[in-house]
Amino acid sequence: MKWRNGWVGAAALILAACGSDDEQQKAQTAADEQPATGQVEVWRFGLEEIQGSVQYEYANRFAEIVSEKTDGQVEVRLFPYGQLGGLTDIYDQVQAGSVQLAFGSGFLGGTVPESQLFSLSFVLTDDELRNTQILNDEQFRKNDDLVDAFRERNLHPLAIVPEGWQVWTANKAVRTPEDFAGLAIRTMDNRLLRETYSAYGANPTTMEYGELYSGLQLGQLDGNIQPVFAHQEMDFYQVQDYMIFANQAQFVATVMANSDWYDNLSDEHEEIIEDAVVELVPYIHEVQTRLNAERLDIITENSDIEIIRLTPEERAAFRERSLPVRDVFVDMVGDRGENLLNALLELVDEGEPESAGEPVETTETNDSIEPGESPTPGDLDHTDNASDDAAESVTPQE
Repeated sequence: MKWRNGWVGAAALILAACGSDDEQQKAQTAADEQPATGQVEVWRFGLEEIQGSVQYEYANRFAEIVSEKTDGQVEVRLFPYGQLGGLTDIYDQVQAGSVQLAFGSGFLGGTVPESQLFSLSFVLTDDELRNTQILNDEQFRKNDDLVDAFRERNLHPLAIVPEGWQVWTANKAVRTPEDFAGLAIRTMDNRLLRETYSAYGANPTTMEYGELYSGLQLGQLDGNIQPVFAHQEMDFYQVQDYMIFANQAQFVATVMANSDWYDNLSDEHEEIIEDAVVELVPYIHEVQTRLNAERLDIITENSDIEIIRLTPEERAAFRERSLPVRDVFVDMVGDRGENLLNALLELVDEGEPESAGEPVETTETNDSIEPGESPTPGDLDHTDNASDDAAESVTPQE
């Protein structure tokens, strides 16, 4: 069995050297939670989202699996958003080792620039289950470039979790790039997203997540980009007239561990973690499609918002404009980013017809859907991931 508890003392010493009382307290709390010989071992898991979210459901089931497979000798303790501070606080703590596990999504781009790959539009397929399987395929999830990108920041990637489609809302119907002309749409403070929505013809505008509702309500912004669950949780849909499904990108989060802690796990515990993340692939797909479908029902039942889904031809126009942004990503992160993009595209193309990558026919048309009707769970689409301000509070969406 590998040595696995020395990281606690090391983390405490590192944080103490920084001179921050708060950080020292966090490190001491982590140390206090670790067991004496023969007692239950505690793994702390920091979440970017609140209880009841996709991330919470994933982490909760992960905790159950770990407890079952260790006969209760390991407790995975969940910390929903806010309990460990803001997003940078969560990332700082998992890098320092005072938190062993955490989710990282859009804002993680500031820590691991290569993770901004998941913000690119029209890279994945139209099939959400297939996307979840592709992203967790060992050829990608354990790709050396991906692993090295995280480990250089004292992190280790364990799983990749699509949380649903990113969906646009606006106060006018958007079916073409021309409809986006001059539209002030809120994006994260991230170059890749600004480039994308500028290419679409919109005016990308940065605003803190906590100010977004009032910004939309007061007309400071014309549009917004979020997963369905965020539109509903934060009531954004109440101050927008249209919800547009373009299926351009999914909101993607990465489950990551402190690399020193992970390296000092026993072989048995590493195997348990691996078994858990593999088991969770179909589980979390079902959870996110169900949660997003339920939230969309709430939206349509409690508002007059008009829902539009783009036709393949309409999506093709946006896809064409998104392609140059891939070069921006490569310019930003270099050869490693290009390798990862190519590896992902190869997996996407496997088993696809010759037109792979082009918009695929869907069962729905462009016709607006009346309130009370909802797209099928597989049609839900999530926001783009990239760096954002730490003020992205309840869910760190775009």
